[in-house]
Amino acid sequence: MAQPIVLAVDAMSGDHGLSVTVPAALSCLERHKKLHIVLVGDQVRLRACLLDTAWQVGKRLSIQHASQVVAMDEPPSRALRHKKDSSMRVAVDLVKSGQVNAAVSAGNTGALMATARFVLKTLPGIDRPAIVSALPAVLHPVHMLDLGANAECNAEQLVQFAVMGSALVTAVRGIDKPRVALLNIGAEEIKGNDTIKAAATRLQASALNYVGFVEGDGVFLSDVDVVVCDGFVGNVALKTGEGIAKLIRQFMREEFERNVITRAGAMASMPALKALSRRIDPRRYNGASFVGLQGIVIKSHGGADALAFDNAIEMALREVEKNVPARIARLLVSAGLDQPLSPAR
Repeated sequence: MAQPIVLAVDAMSGDHGLSVTVPAALSCLERHKKLHIVLVGDQVRLRACLLDTAWQVGKRLSIQHASQVVAMDEPPSRALRHKKDSSMRVAVDLVKSGQVNAAVSAGNTGALMATARFVLKTLPGIDRPAIVSALPAVLHPVHMLDLGANAECNAEQLVQFAVMGSALVTAVRGIDKPRVALLNIGAEEIKGNDTIKAAATRLQASALNYVGFVEGDGVFLSDVDVVVCDGFVGNVALKTGEGIAKLIRQFMREEFERNVITRAGAMASMPALKALSRRIDPRRYNGASFVGLQGIVIKSHGGADALAFDNAIEMALREVEKNVPARIARLLVSAGLDQPLSPAR
């Protein structure tokens, strides 16, 4: 019998809370017989949510009470100091204690990262954890990091991100030597600031499959598997990409609704339009991993619906199955990056 996988779900998190997190969790339980889920949050409200479902607290579903909730706009420092019994903190504590294999939350990103880093600590040799997620691209999904955890990074940290991203892609996509690129303002070696150039020099000398620089359009058009950048640039690029996808949808809707002829064209094109919509649907790529920690924490978009949150839970399941933190740790050792950073570095 397969080893059970136990996930903690921060059920109170996100813009929609229980109306999204609970249905998504139950949907995953239906599909994965080896999955066990701990719903973390207000036990009275959680039990009430389960009354109208086929699921009740039992062998594969349990409830862990938490009396507090971290607000979406709450400062991370306040959440860390004053919300020790929040659903977010309790979920991460369960990972630390070994009672669950991973935690999933749609809560405040800054608070979740601060909590996860404080409770779980980083892997040996990792200076800062990073946020990584898959993005849709022409040839195949591209994993990009950092997406917002670290606004400013030095060259060594960018190299660490490359190692972590490479290990993650090997684990979840089965690519033995993922193609790693640095996001830059040009593909030529002379382009970029001193930090980018220094990171490129180190990556060229590493055992990673480093393929050079990519520009912003290359994230979606180039044949690369991992794109590395600091969190400021990464978050801007991510939000820009999401905005462009929404813009395309809006423009297409306006054009097809312009008159009777265009509406007829829309009806004839419906299969292709649905396929396009599915390919660029951000819900399919929901679930960002906090890599570099001694444990697995997955961040869902705060505005996620049940389908999107379901995908975040699926991401946690895959990372547990592939033991991603251990893979990252081994790659750090082989790359000689498993020691703490020294001032000289």
